Amino acid sequence: MGDTPEPGAALLGQLAAAASGRDLEALVGCFAPDYTNETPAHPAQGFTGREQVRRNWEQIFAAVPDITATVLRSACDGGAVWSEWDMVGTRPDGTAVQMAGVVIFGVRGGQFSWARWYLEPVQADGPDVNQALRQRTGAGAGPVPSSPG
Repeated sequence: MGDTPEPGAALLGQLAAAASGRDLEALVGCFAPDYTNETPAHPAQGFTGREQVRRNWEQIFAAVPDITATVLRSACDGGAVWSEWDMVGTRPDGTAVQMAGVVIFGVRGGQFSWARWYLEPVQADGPDVNQALRQRTGAGAGPVPSSPG
């Protein structure tokens, strides 16, 4: 009956601190060697192995050297940790970068063993909800023109 955080919650804190502190070794150490990452909205971007985690974060740290990763909310359910993230920073050319979304992690042996990744770039300006829905569904696009015959 203590205030000891769930192991998954503590691991989330370690991951956020390592990302914000640009500590590549600590970050990679949060992941099991056979870690599997699924990206349901972009299936071709899924991968297996923490060495790909290393390559990904090497690129992120080079592209966004002042990145700050914040866990906004989290919930633990057995071996799964649901987490909402906000990542912000600036590229060397001055362009602001923001990623937001949810990552669901599986925890095994004190490391993340799998994830379902729903983190996406924030698009501050762009189509409103109606325009976005039309773009995604093709609603109101009219008939597809036939090819000249």
